[in-house]
Amino acid sequence: MSMNIVCLDLEGVLVPEIWIAFSEASGIPELKRTTRDEPDYDKLMNWRLGILKEHGLGLKEIQETIAKIDPLPGAKEFLDKLRETTQVIIISDTFTQFAKPLMEKLGWPTIFCNTLEVADNGEITGFKMRCEQSKLSTVKALQSVGFETIASGDSHNDLGMIQASKAGFLFRSTEQIKKDYPDIQAFEEYDELYDAIVKAL
Repeated sequence: MSMNIVCLDLEGVLVPEIWIAFSEASGIPELKRTTRDEPDYDKLMNWRLGILKEHGLGLKEIQETIAKIDPLPGAKEFLDKLRETTQVIIISDTFTQFAKPLMEKLGWPTIFCNTLEVADNGEITGFKMRCEQSKLSTVKALQSVGFETIASGDSHNDLGMIQASKAGFLFRSTEQIKKDYPDIQAFEEYDELYDAIVKAL
């Protein structure tokens, strides 16, 4: 029996997009941009940090918004069921300081993500990515130690890990991404995604 690990994206797949929620809470529409709109994550994050600085907003304000975010309906049940069947790791470009309250609501699954650099006054001064192309690199690393991966995500930055895996699926992605990658199966509902993953195990 092969050793499988399922690698899931977090935002848009299991929880709502954090920056979109914060954009709505803070009334700053520019913060709605996500990796669906801007594939270059470095560029996107630096742009976000500039906007936060301009408005005098820091980690505390974002964490207050995150505290009110619940997982997407059905996400925890899907994840619980999947974790009974196989190993699951959430691989996200988010940050430990954002993810923790959400991991609690999802029953503490394993997450690999990045870290924010935060000044004493709470200003987010920078961010530290775990590695280059963190999702793809993580999948390749898991494969190098004898695991087969099955991956699912919704955005540009998930395509690398989806395409490098034994099986990969888009979940609640954009019409444009689905059109650009017609060879990747796309699902909208958790039970469809669950069935596809189990079939690929």
